[in-house]
Amino acid sequence: MDAAREIDSGATEGNRTGAQVMAAALARHGVTEIFGQSLPSALILAAPDHGIRQIGYRTENGGAAMADAYARLSGRVPVVTAQNGPAATLLVPGLGEAFKASIPVVAIVQDVHRKFTDKNAFQELDHFALFDGVSKWVRRVNDVERIDDYVDMAFTAAASGRGGPAVLMVPVDVLDERPVVPAAPRRQISLGAFPLDRSVADPERVAEAARLLAQAERPVVIAGGGVHSSGAVAALGLLQEKGFPVATTVMGKGAVSETHPLSVGVAGYFMAPGGRASHQRALITDADVVLLVGNRTNQNGTDSWQLYPRDARYIHIDIDGAEIGRNYEAVRLLGDARLTLEALADALDAADLSAIEARRAELERRIAEGREAYEADLDRLIDWEAAPCRPERLMRDLGGALPENAVVVADASYSSIWVANGLVARRAGQRFVTPRGLAGLGWGLPFALGAKAARPEAPVVCVTGDGGFGHVWGELETAQRMGLPVVVIVLNNQILGYQKHAELSLFGAHTDVVHFRPVDHAAIARAVGCEGVRVERPGDFLPALKSALSFDGTTVIDVLTDEKAHPPITSFEGKEALDY
Repeated sequence: MDAAREIDSGATEGNRTGAQVMAAALARHGVTEIFGQSLPSALILAAPDHGIRQIGYRTENGGAAMADAYARLSGRVPVVTAQNGPAATLLVPGLGEAFKASIPVVAIVQDVHRKFTDKNAFQELDHFALFDGVSKWVRRVNDVERIDDYVDMAFTAAASGRGGPAVLMVPVDVLDERPVVPAAPRRQISLGAFPLDRSVADPERVAEAARLLAQAERPVVIAGGGVHSSGAVAALGLLQEKGFPVATTVMGKGAVSETHPLSVGVAGYFMAPGGRASHQRALITDADVVLLVGNRTNQNGTDSWQLYPRDARYIHIDIDGAEIGRNYEAVRLLGDARLTLEALADALDAADLSAIEARRAELERRIAEGREAYEADLDRLIDWEAAPCRPERLMRDLGGALPENAVVVADASYSSIWVANGLVARRAGQRFVTPRGLAGLGWGLPFALGAKAARPEAPVVCVTGDGGFGHVWGELETAQRMGLPVVVIVLNNQILGYQKHAELSLFGAHTDVVHFRPVDHAAIARAVGCEGVRVERPGDFLPALKSALSFDGTTVIDVLTDEKAHPPITSFEGKEALDY
């Protein structure tokens, strides 16, 4: 062994396994938490030696959601682990959400012993096929001396370009083996933050985009979640300060302060009467130049592709060239959102923006009037004292009680809309987290736990429906065991609300299983050691919320809500079947 040495040769005999090498590699990339359920056991046992703690989820789909939210709020690439077979299959929904939402996650999945491959070993499965549609990269490390290489490749794949999941399969015996490597220096690079690499769009196209914006009569910017992933909030603010109105998608909420006089609000499929941005719709439909930033132009964000104007000129900034022009032919600004927005702002500094500035006062007045009209709509449409409670009342009270650094996460379905439409981003930044990649039910509570792990100093509030919460009750025990205090608001209307209302809207009838038996979610919370409060009248909600926010533990506020209440979804407008 003249030209070779054992890894960690100065350490004790037990510290020279593949598991120790992998834990050291994760620590090198800044990993301080692993979302896992004690498998791969060898890796989890080695992790504390490298300053890494395990956050032990109850279900793998919940663990993947925790990792997703952790990434969104920390800007670091998280690690989630699972065993092969059934546990691995449960990672798929969470990785699918992260894949569609462009969130980097590294999943480390224990595989069967190398000697047992293709012999029908216990829980053996074709994991490459399993993860193919929900990840950017899937590999198996079969050589203990290549662990560092493959860990680096996984983090690089997850965090470079358009973010997304990378899956590394690790045969169980590889983690127990002792590697021997050449005496050359070990790897030193850290790849755990994202974006890993930044690039800026072609300067000629940036100049073309600046000319279009400067000459536009009715420009609008629509920012998506890519603004947050890029850390481009300040750069986007530069354009808004030059006089350009900014709307966001649901995932882009918080990309600009929604109290800014040129903030349009969340644009999408809930701009019917009662929608915060309902009176701003013409600012988008009548636009002559539309700048899209980190925006997938998906169905919900475009109101089934009916909201964005057909005859406008489009400019699209995105890190993924395949997204540019997917649905709207555009000037292609392929690059990182932050760097490209900064370059565009510089180009606009040299342009004549006098016409934009001349129209600014009238534009601000128009937006302000739209906000006032929205408030008047709510007073006309909503009975604020109704019992069961109206979700609009709960969101109004929640918004007024939240400290500035609070994080609000939502489950899918109506919960995401109540949060996006009912709460105001009072300053720019990533403080709203919603599952809008695949938008599966059950993400709310796991998202909250991942958010709390990422920002332990911030109050974290989860808004979920009883349908979504029913998927993940067990993670309340995780919150207690792992010391991750959150506030969970369950909108308990005893139905699958979106499902029932969509069926009524489309068919005039609904399927039977949209109705639930009454469930006392506060009692479930107390059964696992959390606080549980049941609210039946609107006046009781705010005191319960304030108490929960001041409590150093997890509280579930189970609020009985009006089953007929639905968000201002445009496709529901005028449907008499919903007036049941």
